[in-house]
Amino acid sequence: MSKNLVIIPTYNEKENVEKMIRKVFSLEKPFHLLIVEDNSPDGTADIVKGLMNEFPGQLHILERKGKLGLGTAYISGFKWALERGYEAICEMDCDFSHNPDDLLRLFDAIDNGADVAVGSRYITGINVVNWPLGRVLMSYFASMYVRIVTGMNVRDTTAGFVCWKREVLETIDLDEIKLIGYGFQIEMKFTAHKFGFNIKEVSIVFTDRQEGTSKMSGGIFNEALWGVLKMKLHSFFRKYERKN
Repeated sequence: MSKNLVIIPTYNEKENVEKMIRKVFSLEKPFHLLIVEDNSPDGTADIVKGLMNEFPGQLHILERKGKLGLGTAYISGFKWALERGYEAICEMDCDFSHNPDDLLRLFDAIDNGADVAVGSRYITGINVVNWPLGRVLMSYFASMYVRIVTGMNVRDTTAGFVCWKREVLETIDLDEIKLIGYGFQIEMKFTAHKFGFNIKEVSIVFTDRQEGTSKMSGGIFNEALWGVLKMKLHSFFRKYERKN
């Protein structure tokens, strides 16, 4: 059994999901893949189930009752992974904004001592393709704001292309993660930072989706910006002590 798992949440991704699954399984390093499916009305789940016979024991699906938020999708996936003994767990989008080839580099960072490997758009400048300028600036300055508030030395705090060592996910109390939109990505990194884990950024190029519909909205960024203040205040009243 592969010790490496890739988690991809899906909602209305029929245009992308089969291509993504085949691409991940074509990589030279063996991965297992978990699709966390939020009851897409477009038939995404049926496509995944149809491919499970072709990739037995490698491709898995976790079906949920509806669209319950990005954060809860990943937390459900993380718990699924921990219960089954995976050692490194990577999260990524289904729409090819994250290049699957970069999975190799993120898992290599984990193999070489990182506890958390972040696929970073901003560690070597601004590596974003096909985004309007306003969205680029919103994302870049949101990450800067988070760094200032939290003290984290992570340039892409909102990144959603991240690999986690098992120990990190076991140490973080996943049930205590409060933010469910893109703020979830910030809270997970901040909690890992507070526990003293080694976070390494790996430079990637982020390319906006070519097919399907974006799930991004201004409300998502508002949740992240206001939520980070509450998160920081809450951290003053919490102890961050590893069990081992």
